[in-house]
Amino acid sequence: MSDPTRARRASSFGSRAAAYAEHRPDYPRAAIEWGLSGATGTPRRVLDLGAGTGKLTRGLTDLGLDVTAVEPDPEMRAELARRVPSATALAGRAERIPVPDAEVDAVFVGQAFHWFDVPAAMTEIGRVLRPGGVLVPMWNYEDESVPWVAEFTELGRDGARKPASTDDLREVAHPAFEPFDQERFHHVQRRTAETLLETIATYSLVIVSSPAESAALLARLRDFLAANPATANGEFDLPLVTWGLRARRR
Repeated sequence: MSDPTRARRASSFGSRAAAYAEHRPDYPRAAIEWGLSGATGTPRRVLDLGAGTGKLTRGLTDLGLDVTAVEPDPEMRAELARRVPSATALAGRAERIPVPDAEVDAVFVGQAFHWFDVPAAMTEIGRVLRPGGVLVPMWNYEDESVPWVAEFTELGRDGARKPASTDDLREVAHPAFEPFDQERFHHVQRRTAETLLETIATYSLVIVSSPAESAALLARLRDFLAANPATANGEFDLPLVTWGLRARRR
């Protein structure tokens, strides 16, 4: 992918901010608690970086944490402020975080770490984290160990491609951080065929594709869901896997 295309995809989500907030899955509490447990001491002040519409922010605030959410897109940030008013929502980027040095105990990143300039972002994250604090990138993926889910994601591969391998990102090294740990958590999202298609329509490659290409992709997926016994009749549980990485600040 060329850099202009990547930049266009990275900045595409604001045009679907309301749909993103409505249809993207949240993150399991067990995954969030696992991330927090990597810090020394008890984390209280947490940064959600690249926070989008607050899908992860809400999970952090539900634990009673003092949460600052940083998001560059104004439309996404407006949804975040509306849906998670207890968090402090700030404009900013991973490579330039509007937070003082050593201000937070943990930095979480939901579904966004692969969009960062990772070396520059980790330097900046290291600046705002206290020693012993923890960096926790997370991703929700469809659980392709379930046969119909694997078939569905393969059929829509152009629009539903995984952004990056967690195995690849786990190998990222930075002198400010200890090596990444990795863990996975099973998760589900209650969906119908139409709400699952709405979720797919918030993927960056679908957003930036031509209307004809997006319509053709969604039509193929709609036909599959209508013919698949697990998804053809009303609501169903979409099996997900939440992948988490965790690295402690030296």
